[in-house]
Amino acid sequence: MQLLIPRLLLCLDGNTEVLENHAVLIDGERVAEVGPALTLLAKYPEAEKIELPDQVLMPGLINCHTHAAMNLFRGIADDLALHDWLQTRIWPLEGAHADQEFVYDGTVMSAAEMLLGGTTTFNDMYFYPDQVVQAAIDVGIRVVAGITVIEFPTRYASDANQYIELGLAARDKTLNEATVHWSAAPHAPYTVSDDTFLRLASLAEELNLPIHCHLHETASEVTDAVSRNGVRPFDRLLKLGVINERFMAVHGVHLNDSELAQMSKAGASLVHCPASNLKLASGIAPISTALKAGVNVVVGTDGAASNNKIDMWDEMRLAALLCKGASMDATAWTASEALLGVTNGAAKALGLESVTGRISAGFKADLIAVELDQKPHQSPLHNLVSKLVYSGSARDVAHVWVNGKRVVESQQLVGKSSQLVSQTMRKVTRVWQTRLQ
Repeated sequence: MQLLIPRLLLCLDGNTEVLENHAVLIDGERVAEVGPALTLLAKYPEAEKIELPDQVLMPGLINCHTHAAMNLFRGIADDLALHDWLQTRIWPLEGAHADQEFVYDGTVMSAAEMLLGGTTTFNDMYFYPDQVVQAAIDVGIRVVAGITVIEFPTRYASDANQYIELGLAARDKTLNEATVHWSAAPHAPYTVSDDTFLRLASLAEELNLPIHCHLHETASEVTDAVSRNGVRPFDRLLKLGVINERFMAVHGVHLNDSELAQMSKAGASLVHCPASNLKLASGIAPISTALKAGVNVVVGTDGAASNNKIDMWDEMRLAALLCKGASMDATAWTASEALLGVTNGAAKALGLESVTGRISAGFKADLIAVELDQKPHQSPLHNLVSKLVYSGSARDVAHVWVNGKRVVESQQLVGKSSQLVSQTMRKVTRVWQTRLQ
């Protein structure tokens, strides 16, 4: 057992109350008890005592959308609009290089970047999900791996049926892995057929999986669909029965008021990826309208090829500020709402609301300890939640626990994962840099 004794405790158990003189007991994979520090010290004298005197203990952040392996494409296709970015750079590069080795190495690098920045869970959509999962296990992060489907052939699969078969086979091999979860991940309406959407929706219902899909990312995606089919992509998915409480609309930049109202009614979630949307000039998602409609809004970084960073602190801050600026309302998406969105709300979107995203007895111990006032940018500490959202940084994360195991200590990866990441970094410089150029 581990008894964590921080200066401040932020459980985010449905609220942003800040607790002092409290401690958290970890027993195995789970939080066993939360209570006054003196009480728990007396009750569990045999527990390993871990003092965190200048830190706040809080739930780990959850990245609700990324393509982790694309870390290896960081900076390789910058300053392009989405269509050109995909058609002229990313898809050709993937066709030439995105094999099992590529996916494993790229995901190792992303998983390390996320863990060191306090992200303890990521939701992934990419080829070779078996390699995504293996990399996540080896580095020590919780993963929601996508049964990713696209209609055209790649190095990974030849058609939709094979994508699904390979994804299900990978899932079946990991059913006993405590840190591995799955989603149905149709790429987008413009790359997935009606029949495939229906099959994935049925699988999601049968296997209790979230559905993770790009939707209305660009204006041309919508206008092209209307020209081709006479219907907006959202309306098409709504008629197919795909828009429900399992559904996660990624980007949603060009969703209208009516569609957001229907998302709210269905219980669907919107995954906001502000940096990627800005960099690809896709636009700014209507987050204020979505929040007013009651949509569960969460945050993702997208992949490093279209963001260049996989930093949830930066993404959370940008998301909150963009919401205020775009709506001309400084009260929109408060710091408390933003922080709950990247923890509680994110867990809900992924179907993990009883697993992670808060510090509460029975939940998995996915925790981070964040330094409070050891550096100039952290002081003074007038409001903890505002400090975390508006001036927090990945470099403030001192320690990280995933599934009860400490995986980052004093801003360093622990054990074998540290060696693995060092080896992979050398390989990226020596091998992948040359291959991709």
